[in-house]
Amino acid sequence: MVDVTRRSFVGFAATLPLLAHNPWAQAQIETASAAATSDEVLINFNESPWGPSTAARQAMQDGIDLSGRYPYKIQDRLNALFARQQGVPAEFVQTYCGSKLALQHAVHAFTQQGSLVVAAPSYEDPVQAARGRNVAVHEVPLNAEHAHDLPRMLAADHQPGLIYICNPNNPTGTLTARNAIERALKDKPKGSILLVDEAYIDFSQAITCIPLVKDHPDLLVLRTFSKIYGMAGARLGIAVGNPALLEQLEVFGNYNVPAASSLLGAIASLEDAPLLAQRKQNNTRLREETIAWLSARGFRCTASQANCFMIDVRRPAVAVVKALAERHIHVGRVWKEWPTWVRVSVGTDDDMRRFREAFAKVLA
Repeated sequence: MVDVTRRSFVGFAATLPLLAHNPWAQAQIETASAAATSDEVLINFNESPWGPSTAARQAMQDGIDLSGRYPYKIQDRLNALFARQQGVPAEFVQTYCGSKLALQHAVHAFTQQGSLVVAAPSYEDPVQAARGRNVAVHEVPLNAEHAHDLPRMLAADHQPGLIYICNPNNPTGTLTARNAIERALKDKPKGSILLVDEAYIDFSQAITCIPLVKDHPDLLVLRTFSKIYGMAGARLGIAVGNPALLEQLEVFGNYNVPAASSLLGAIASLEDAPLLAQRKQNNTRLREETIAWLSARGFRCTASQANCFMIDVRRPAVAVVKALAERHIHVGRVWKEWPTWVRVSVGTDDDMRRFREAFAKVLA
């Protein structure tokens, strides 16, 4: 749960009771707080090692001069550009100060009269947001292919408020097929909202669910600039859905306006046509090289299509995380459902080389 230490203080405070009783989570916080020098390899937060593109950096610099005003017009420009590229009306798009904020608002909005259904393991923030409001949560294990077990998720509650799908999934990086998501949209209870979090989709071969929002008023899709665009610190996310659905999110945070620099950086990123293919290619190469190296040494990894993957280290993973941190290699936290697995984010060539060297020593 260490991700919350670099996000909103409110989100972090809500997790304190849980962290106090989870040694594996506490170990993650301790290793993250130690990662402050240039000698550290930071492959723990699913961040982009490349940061914003050159065009985005220049646009973000230009945005500083506009910071004395609310950038509503720039926000509208970004919404319109994203909508045009995705083939949906502009009123179906809204930007937020990070996709996590939109996700929290969705949990608050759509679980007032029903439960939350999620996969396990998956991104924990929806569960934390729900339990902070005493909402019932149904956690359904991933299937044998480490994808969302959508039939079981639909059977978990006859009338859930919100069904959350992270695709590709965090922490496993694995895909749930779009045709399975379409079936879930057809089969789910009427009135339940299906939320597809596509934070990692640009790293994958998956087909986006965004076009489906035009015909499914109970579908919400989230995107972020934190991952492949390298703007995690700029805090910018997008929610796509029927305007009536977006209005329900606004109740929990109206006039949500990201900084002008973030908005301009996002516009420049979307207009940089070669950027996604270049970064996807680099990420895929580094991920597959590392997984092949691990597989050759007998370690099983998830079939990831994201900028992270998981390794079964065949022993308590918390100890492995700690041992790697002592060698200045900081990897992801451990999920309670998979206590022998550790998540690794994809870094630079040098990051992954140093990870392999340290891993070989720790797991010798």
